Amino acid sequence: MGESPIRVLSVGTALPGPPIDTAALAERFGMDRLWQQWVDTFIGTRTRHLAIDLRSGERIQDLADLGELAAVQALARAGISAAEIDVVVLGTATPDTLMPTTVNVIADRLRIDGVPTFQLQSGCSGAVQTFDVAAALLATGRYRTALVIGGDVIAKHYDVKVDLAALPPDEVVNYLLFGDGAGAAVLSTEDRPQAPVVRSVLTRLSGLDQAPGQTLRWYGLADRDSAEAPASEDYKAIERLVPVLAEEVAEELLDDLGWERDQVDYLLPPQLSVTMTDKIAKRLDFSSAKEISCVGETGNNGNALLFFQLDRLLPEMATSSRAVAVAIESSKWIKAGLALERGR
Repeated sequence: MGESPIRVLSVGTALPGPPIDTAALAERFGMDRLWQQWVDTFIGTRTRHLAIDLRSGERIQDLADLGELAAVQALARAGISAAEIDVVVLGTATPDTLMPTTVNVIADRLRIDGVPTFQLQSGCSGAVQTFDVAAALLATGRYRTALVIGGDVIAKHYDVKVDLAALPPDEVVNYLLFGDGAGAAVLSTEDRPQAPVVRSVLTRLSGLDQAPGQTLRWYGLADRDSAEAPASEDYKAIERLVPVLAEEVAEELLDDLGWERDQVDYLLPPQLSVTMTDKIAKRLDFSSAKEISCVGETGNNGNALLFFQLDRLLPEMATSSRAVAVAIESSKWIKAGLALERGR
């Protein structure tokens, strides 16, 4: 990753509102006990955080609000001031507005100016893509410190008055899987031996001739009255393809670094849902690695997920430890991964 190692100095995260359990969702949408049991069995997510009021549908926080909170926390933990940031990169599927870009709104609130800023439009792989872009820029030697941010506010697409029992499964699943949140990390070429080094970053478009597994629409004046759902999932395609792509990512990272599976201490698997994550982790077969997952508590909050995993990982990473993270974007099938090492 260049002559000067690129290190993860810190991570910060932000969640909107209190945790909302499945029983609260069932009560709000008039679903019965059998429905709750189905969610517990086939999805497994226990709680999620939503950036809207579940009763009224009113917005509580925007992506810029959450991104700012996460960034402030990451900067404080790194002991870095906003004035020291040379590059800002945001990954999201759900910006607050098309323009101005949410990354620039966050930068403005942090009083960051006069530096390159980038907003990557992507699903769950966008968090890794922020590392890829920032690491490439830092490796040039022109920049020293980058702020990378990932997050999504998916609940703004919810219709809180909808009759879930009348919706097709590919729409109902969005009310169950997803949550909102944001995360941030400070990456730097500064010499801090205690901070883990980014050893490899991988992002690959892998959707040639594949139908989208997820669609998220942004309506304009011409089509805002369209009968098409704002969001839909082909969960069967996701269930079939994500484990395969995840395995390919893991193999490529290991081959690139010359690592064996038993030399990896921590695995950060894709965080679609609790049940899917369990299946994928078993397939990846890092039997000696500790799994770092968050989706059971946060819900699938898209581009924030990797940062919540890293927030749990960093305090645990002991001297001479390695971690592999895998993220898959199902909208047009992007595979992504990240390898960190501390103390070697």
